[in-house]
Amino acid sequence: MIKTTDLHKSAMDMLLETSRTFFIPISHLSPGLQESVASAYLCMRAIDEIEDHPGLPSDVKINLLRSVSLLLEKPIDDNEWMALFQPHNSLLPEVTLRLGDWVKLSPPSIAPNIQKATAIMANGMADWVSKEWRIKNEKDLDDYTFYVAGLVGILLSEIWKWHDDIETDRDLAVAFGRGLQAVNIIRNRAEDLSRGVDFFPDEWKAEDMFSYARRNLALADAYLKSIKSGTILIFCRIPLILAHGTLDALAAGKEKLDRATVTHLVRQVTEA
Repeated sequence: MIKTTDLHKSAMDMLLETSRTFFIPISHLSPGLQESVASAYLCMRAIDEIEDHPGLPSDVKINLLRSVSLLLEKPIDDNEWMALFQPHNSLLPEVTLRLGDWVKLSPPSIAPNIQKATAIMANGMADWVSKEWRIKNEKDLDDYTFYVAGLVGILLSEIWKWHDDIETDRDLAVAFGRGLQAVNIIRNRAEDLSRGVDFFPDEWKAEDMFSYARRNLALADAYLKSIKSGTILIFCRIPLILAHGTLDALAAGKEKLDRATVTHLVRQVTEA
């Protein structure tokens, strides 16, 4: 069995490897909070890698995601996880193969919330794989962004309540996730189209998705008003300020934020 200290270091290394954007705010969190949020992020990143994998057929993705959902509804059994992923070991990244470890990283009192949210997300992702991500209207877009991002907002709000007794608005938490996901959809538009996936609703142009993103990010701004804890506020503000900055850069015709701008924006939050 992997030691707790080794698992924590391994998780932070994996965070740095998979997402610098979230590594920075997670590294600012206090003990307990850091492990629970890292666990949540890595669990959800693990299933995201299944949904987005370019080499897995849709039926395999659906089976894996539904199986993950079922396994998350009971205590973690390493042998069951190994048996599930073994046929695909050569294709799946380490963050996915170690999903069971990421659940164990969390403090036991909040782990069931992380398992439940990840299980719901996995089922939702499986539904959208089966639909071939065919988004016809804004209702479909809301449904898709709820499962891949809005659930993250809900889970984080549960973690804030668990650790600091902070009450937040569920709808604003969902909008926070939706806003970040909408920015990603705009940023990754060309890449998604090249692999035959279009997350824009029928007849939507770029300005419609920009409007959708800005509307949800405005609700995310409102969400922050209920956060009183300094470290949690920093955690929430970093991805939000980067999302606003990325959206402004994309609107100006840039592909993404340059590293100097990212550093400047993060310092605005952490040194305020």
